[in-house]
Amino acid sequence: MAFTKLVPEEIENVFRLVGKDWMLITAAGKGASGKETVNTMTASWGGMGVLWNKPVAFCFIRPQRYTYTLTEQSERFSLSFFTEAYRPALRLCGSKSGRDTDKFSETGLTPAFEDGVPYIKEARLCLLCRKLYAQDLEKTCFVDPALLANYKDGDFHRMYVVEIEKAFLQE
Repeated sequence: MAFTKLVPEEIENVFRLVGKDWMLITAAGKGASGKETVNTMTASWGGMGVLWNKPVAFCFIRPQRYTYTLTEQSERFSLSFFTEAYRPALRLCGSKSGRDTDKFSETGLTPAFEDGVPYIKEARLCLLCRKLYAQDLEKTCFVDPALLANYKDGDFHRMYVVEIEKAFLQE
């Protein structure tokens, strides 16, 4: 599959991409066995914009997710977006852990690398990103206490702000 390079300003409706279409966050690092591995997880919370005079994306990962472990080890990871035909694959990637499941063999998705950054080959849009900032969400910082209903187990996400270094659209 061939990709066309985009500038971040050409990225389409972010509300639809993240909130409705969902995305896969893909990272590489050392797994529990100590071997290099790649994992991906579905996410539907995040966004894009401009911060610190850079095109950025932000996403949220709970600490118990396997992708969190890999994301913490790496300076770079990717955000990949798909057509509706891939919804079953995204559901699986959001419901099973990469610790116990080979998501790639179960979904038919293919990990690939660009400049050492893992991404998903079948995606229609890929963003290759470099971490700029990470911070855990804190209970005391919520202005609207109703939002705490999203954290019944107290497993607050870590927020990542990442620079969009490259964006590719599938031809």
